[in-house]
Amino acid sequence: MKIFQKRLKEMRLMCRLTQREMAERLGISQPSYIRYENGSSEPTLENLAKISEILDVSVDYLLGKKEY
Repeated sequence: MKIFQKRLKEMRLMCRLTQREMAERLGISQPSYIRYENGSSEPTLENLAKISEILDVSVDYLLGKKEY
């Protein structure tokens, strides 16, 4: 899942979003979002889909299945 963590953080920074802003958009706490980026937790399928929409990338890209 390390590729997910890396791409999640990279894309969030490219979109100039803070961890707090991502958490708010997902409707979760900031600590919950931070766990996605550090790999101690994985998002639900629903939140994974929301993340891809927020960051304007495919789920496949976030999961390392294809390049941007």
